[in-house]
Amino acid sequence: MSVPSQKSRAPGARETKAPRRRRGKARVAALTGAGVAVFAEVGFDAATMTEIAARAGASIGSLYQFFPTKEHLAAEIHAAHLAELDAMLDGLAQDVAGRPAETAIELLFAGLVRFLNANPAFNTLGERRSLDPAVKKKARRQLRGRLTAMLGAVDPPIPPDRRPALAALVLYLIRVAAMLSGDDDPSIRDDALRELEAMLRTHMAAGRPTGS
Repeated sequence: MSVPSQKSRAPGARETKAPRRRRGKARVAALTGAGVAVFAEVGFDAATMTEIAARAGASIGSLYQFFPTKEHLAAEIHAAHLAELDAMLDGLAQDVAGRPAETAIELLFAGLVRFLNANPAFNTLGERRSLDPAVKKKARRQLRGRLTAMLGAVDPPIPPDRRPALAALVLYLIRVAAMLSGDDDPSIRDDALRELEAMLRTHMAAGRPTGS
């Protein structure tokens, strides 16, 4: 299952140009990397294409050559983030098969911390006002499917009637974890993430049949 592309097209704007040569791909990688850094630091609305181009050591013309608007660049980066998160959750469902739910939660949060550290602009881009609601809804539905599969793979499996609600809850907790990861105080951030993980472990165990 793949997360859909979010390459939205502004009225009158041309589509994003896909690089074909190695040099062009390296340039796009530098531009998207700079975009991640700037979006994470100042947010989507305050970020400027001029600042992003300067951060990448590229001309503004080079940036516009590949990304006609700031939204095109944000969509490219966010789509890559969602694909990475989707792949992480897919792999997690396989890793937790036959293992206790507590282990699944530990692995989930460990994976989330790695993901959020590697993608600091994830929450900012996911909450931008220009994000197409239909794209956001479809991505959310697919990620819930990954989480539902994980909940059904643990031993004992989470009861089927609890999985959809728990999957939705976990997905919202991912958003909370993303916001916590941006906290200026590392000690508060890390402690809060551990508390969040403990809360989820306790909640998932609450509905477990006696003796399991």
